[in-house]
Amino acid sequence: MRRSANPAFVEAIVQNRAAWFAARLALCGAYLLGGIVKLSDWPGAVAEQAHFGMTPPALWAAVTIAVELIGPLLILTGRFVWLGAGMLGVFTALAALTANGFWTMQAGPERFAATNAFFEHIGLVGGFVLVAMLAGRDRA
Repeated sequence: MRRSANPAFVEAIVQNRAAWFAARLALCGAYLLGGIVKLSDWPGAVAEQAHFGMTPPALWAAVTIAVELIGPLLILTGRFVWLGAGMLGVFTALAALTANGFWTMQAGPERFAATNAFFEHIGLVGGFVLVAMLAGRDRA
């Protein structure tokens, strides 16, 4: 059996089921909350999709709500984690490309903010890839 290179206290944390759940909740909690908020404010959800040029906006609002609710639930319940992580990863990558097109902006504060948001989204995509990779292990 391979021995961990982690200190004992780190190993205790990464092997703890509650810590594993908390990490998954931290990663996808904003999506779950976003889906609930959009579901409770349907006109706002449709307006958001229209703002980003998504047509028809009602269809894209429904898809967004479904992804933001189903993806986290799959990840948090430990069922089909790969699917939930894939849903949220693809959604996040597409959202980054749609909403944060820093490459089309002039230098300045708006471009700086869009650049940061874009790369934060890419970091989340990496987090979802890691969740899918780790899901096969006995942690869910």
